[in-house]
Amino acid sequence: MHRLLLVLSLLFLLSCNKDGGSPTPGTGIGGSTARFTVSDNTLYIVGATSLQAFDITNSSNPIPGAKTTVGMGVETIFPYRDKLFVGTQTGMFIYDITQPARPKQVSVYTHIQSCDPVVAQGNYAYVTLRSGTNCRNRTNNSLDVVDFSDLNNLKQIGSYPMKNPHGLGVDGKLLFVGEGEYGLRILDVSNPAVVLPIQYIDSVKAYDVIPYQNRLIVTSPAGISQYSYATNQLTHLSTLPVQP
Repeated sequence: MHRLLLVLSLLFLLSCNKDGGSPTPGTGIGGSTARFTVSDNTLYIVGATSLQAFDITNSSNPIPGAKTTVGMGVETIFPYRDKLFVGTQTGMFIYDITQPARPKQVSVYTHIQSCDPVVAQGNYAYVTLRSGTNCRNRTNNSLDVVDFSDLNNLKQIGSYPMKNPHGLGVDGKLLFVGEGEYGLRILDVSNPAVVLPIQYIDSVKAYDVIPYQNRLIVTSPAGISQYSYATNQLTHLSTLPVQP
């Protein structure tokens, strides 16, 4: 259900692009809890333990590329530049995709077992860890900030307590975190080493978020909501109800 909402959210977001442009490949517009993504002419899909590449230059005849074993508990995939960030229940895996059909693992950030969406910007990855029925961890709920400027030496430069973080998205100096049943956060990451709160709305349910051109798409059980963050504060614009 949540992944269907993500697809609908992306289509809705693109239709709202007043400049008439479209996002460039590999920007990760599809949301942080997605299990598939497109970078240039390659589709990547994660299964429970693996990463599969497909050449979709000819969309009517996708050509399978390498199938890479990642490990147990693979959950999410996020593209950024020439890298893929794969979130698992045991950590964040970074893959180089300069050879698109053959992703190559270049780094790993490990943590306690926990649900683990991830997004990236600049030289920093933002990882949410949460307790939940599908994860072995039952207590840790946090946002971790990881410096990946040196892929051979990933460094956690900050960790911040959350209530029950699910999806997240970053745009410039703003980071958005869906707290599931507990609401929606907007944080200042202009200095990634010191993440600061800006706004917390506890009256909504937010599971994944997609920021793009001052519009934030939020998925929840109630449907798809659209917010403006042009003033660095969230202002509700509309909600599209979705039947269960």
